[in-house]
Amino acid sequence: MADLPDLRTSLGAVPLQRDVVRVHGPEAVAFLQGQLSQDIESLAIGSSVPSLLLQPTGKVGAWLRVTRMGDDDLLDVDRGFGEAVAAGIRRFKLRTAAEIEVTCWAGLAVRGPGATDVEAPRGAIALPCAWPGVDGVDLLSEGEVAMAGVPLVAAEALEALRIECGVPAMGAELTEDTIPAEAGGWLIEASVSFTKGCYTGQELVARIDSRGGNVPHPLRGLLVSGDPPPAGAEVVRGDTTVGAVTSSARSPRLGAIALAVLTRATEVDQAVALRWQGGEAEATVSPLPFR
Repeated sequence: MADLPDLRTSLGAVPLQRDVVRVHGPEAVAFLQGQLSQDIESLAIGSSVPSLLLQPTGKVGAWLRVTRMGDDDLLDVDRGFGEAVAAGIRRFKLRTAAEIEVTCWAGLAVRGPGATDVEAPRGAIALPCAWPGVDGVDLLSEGEVAMAGVPLVAAEALEALRIECGVPAMGAELTEDTIPAEAGGWLIEASVSFTKGCYTGQELVARIDSRGGNVPHPLRGLLVSGDPPPAGAEVVRGDTTVGAVTSSARSPRLGAIALAVLTRATEVDQAVALRWQGGEAEATVSPLPFR
């Protein structure tokens, strides 16, 4: 593989697909206010924020971005999870005057210095995507997005940046068994309003926040000696399995890195072993984002 660009220091764009759930109707905003963790009623037209859709138990249903568009509210989520989002909110719709439609939009994920200054081409909308320490914007459209002036880079560069920043992905770091705070304080700060009224799943989020965010299986980084391990690789300390790798990549800056869900007792800077069928490696636990 050719050397990947470092999207912390250079501007680049990666083709992107996102599932979009369109919610519209006279009661759409009030309905979403009771379903999402963000204060939708206070969100200005044309603005976007990340938000959580939670199960009634308080565990993750989806992590998404909500955009107020005037007549419509758009919920965009990692590709392949739109139907799950629609199903999750439909179960509480009852006789609410709101319609829910699922589509797939395409575009470009633009990251690096100057990303937020890039103008959306005709027919596309620019949605902020602020990862820790990195400028970013997603340009999305129901049609094709073509843009001159920003170099296209390999998808592996975006994945390496995501892991460096400690940004979770649906189906990897975020599953139906994930407690939101396990994905890190950054996700909670970016995605949850603690001043709005009640919403589905609120109790668990509020209780853990009041206890200082202490969770049983926090997300951590791994600095790996050798090649990136596969997802599912066991993380072992001594004779005890303390977690599993959820994502991995080769970072232009750090070499092989990974995200892993680990036990609470596994501390930053500890040495661990990684084991999988046909391979093993040594690693060091890192805070997120990676230093």
